[in-house]
Amino acid sequence: MSKEVSEEPQAHHHGKDYVDPPPAPLLDFAEIKLWSFYRALIAEFIATLLFLYVTVATVIGHKKQTDPCGGVGLLGIAWAFGRFMGWGKNLKFVFVCVCFSSGGHINPAVTFGLFLARKVSLIRAVSYMVAQCLGAICGVGLVKAFMKHPYNSLGGGANSIAPGYSTGTALGAEIIGTFVLVYTVFSATDPKRSARDSHIPVLAPLPIGFAVFMVHLATIPITGTGINPARSFGAAVIFNNDKIWDDHWVFWVGPFVGALAAAAYHQYILRAAAIKALGSFRSNPTN
Repeated sequence: MSKEVSEEPQAHHHGKDYVDPPPAPLLDFAEIKLWSFYRALIAEFIATLLFLYVTVATVIGHKKQTDPCGGVGLLGIAWAFGRFMGWGKNLKFVFVCVCFSSGGHINPAVTFGLFLARKVSLIRAVSYMVAQCLGAICGVGLVKAFMKHPYNSLGGGANSIAPGYSTGTALGAEIIGTFVLVYTVFSATDPKRSARDSHIPVLAPLPIGFAVFMVHLATIPITGTGINPARSFGAAVIFNNDKIWDDHWVFWVGPFVGALAAAAYHQYILRAAAIKALGSFRSNPTN
């Protein structure tokens, strides 16, 4: 009986089967002294380089086809982006290099959303974005080096607003598309879901890949689908066309606004972070 009584409070204390990680500090200067920080930056650089090389090469290869039934088609392009983001994390080299090192963001909008949710510090977020943009430039540069003539003549895989669509429409498409992606990232990596589905670890990347796939199907006809500022920036730098640069702001503002909305929705509505914080404040007798 005494054993049962002594264990009762402990069981009540550990009622949740998951643990929310503590919020990351805004400025964490200690992490810049750690090798793991620089290893994560290298991982983000390499992963984004591979991502841009594979996907932009797929776009150029598709546009190079003259047979309407040849090539991978629109579905294949969307599949290439979605498969790399979702299933790529299950490939051994990407999994070891990225997920264990940096979390495999590969996208400044995802990093920005995680920063807003206090999953990463400001220093780490900015450093990740720089590494991602540099990786994107190098990845697209490789595509141009290997496929120079078709690259220059077929648009370089760069994002721009398609004829017949307004700037507002393109901006809205980028906001909604990035919202879908970042919200899916939050939901797929939520500690509550991870605890529930821990026996099936493949579930985390699968919905992210499907989200990227579906968003590409919807927005390729409008903007070529950005939803990743590094992807748009790398292609714009290498292709270097006036029309591309005129439209380029859409592919930063849209994804960042979408990431902001997704972070706010997940953290403050679904997870009710603000209400939990207020309840904790009121229950503290020193306040």
